[in-house]
Amino acid sequence: MKLSPFHLAIPVWNLDACRKFYRDTLGCEEGRSSDHWVDFNFFGHQLVIHYKPKENQSLHTNPVDGKNVPVPHFGVVLPWETFHSFAESLKQKQIDFIIEPYIRFKGKVGEQATMFFLDPSGNALEFKAFKDQSQLFAI
Repeated sequence: MKLSPFHLAIPVWNLDACRKFYRDTLGCEEGRSSDHWVDFNFFGHQLVIHYKPKENQSLHTNPVDGKNVPVPHFGVVLPWETFHSFAESLKQKQIDFIIEPYIRFKGKVGEQATMFFLDPSGNALEFKAFKDQSQLFAI
């Protein structure tokens, strides 16, 4: 099955900082924009950041593999080698990881690399890669 690009709109309380983060830090190409929103090519998908005033909410997490995974979160599944070069690029840009890049299920079905971090407005992102992409939905 050929995957179609998803469209995701997320709230940001600092449009300028988030625009710079997605464009310059993550390398996403900027598309259309207005004073209240900006479109990005988010690894082949359409991500729109929309201005929303800041709320005083704390980050919610659930335990996974002994780590505190932020909920909600979003991201993309990258090719294995791309994930590792992207992770190194983020380390060089001094990203403050919530969960540092690591390997889950090493040597088992569903072996995957994953990492979590926040954008400047506190939206949680997860990037991952599967050693064998065909095991994306493996049990």
